[in-house]
Amino acid sequence: MSEALYRVYLASSSPRRHELLRQISVNFDVLTFRSVRRGRDADVDETPIPDESPDRYVERVAFNKAYAGVRRLFWRKLPYRPVLAADTAIDIDGHIIRKPSSVDDACGILRLLSGRTHRVLTAVALSDGERTQSCLSVSDVTFRPLTEDDIHRYVATGDPMDKAGAYGIQGRAAAFVMEIRGSYSGIMGLPLFETASLLEAFGYQYEPFEAE
Repeated sequence: MSEALYRVYLASSSPRRHELLRQISVNFDVLTFRSVRRGRDADVDETPIPDESPDRYVERVAFNKAYAGVRRLFWRKLPYRPVLAADTAIDIDGHIIRKPSSVDDACGILRLLSGRTHRVLTAVALSDGERTQSCLSVSDVTFRPLTEDDIHRYVATGDPMDKAGAYGIQGRAAAFVMEIRGSYSGIMGLPLFETASLLEAFGYQYEPFEAE
């Protein structure tokens, strides 16, 4: 790249990912896909492959989101910049848990997580069209036992419905979490250490600023 890279595209409409990128002062523009239905991208097939491990699954989806984002740049004739993408899923007993499809599904997921430790997997990928690199963040989260009242009160807030595993650790569900081992930002949906490492590998430089 002939000039310093000061801006990227983020292939995600997640407010949490936007907030996390701003936290480390990364300049970005949001690159959205054409949706087939809520929570699914026309450009990326998020269907698990038979016998695919949860780790491999999130890495594949994040990788494909980044690469699909680059293709969309060319289709829309947008200015060239690398595309950053991420994908998050929960792994419990080797099963992939994504966003709930209904209120009943959200309740069922929370019952499954109650009183147990699960893994939160977040893969982040960066692509410039010529190369695509990815990293995987793995964290362990332990929930206290949840009562039916806990579950129904939380689901009634609507908070679980757009989050992998039917909870957001930065919100009301923090009261359910007994222990975390790993990356808090990764559990939120964008592991900042891995993200910063990828940006550095692609030559990202933070905008110069004047000291006050």
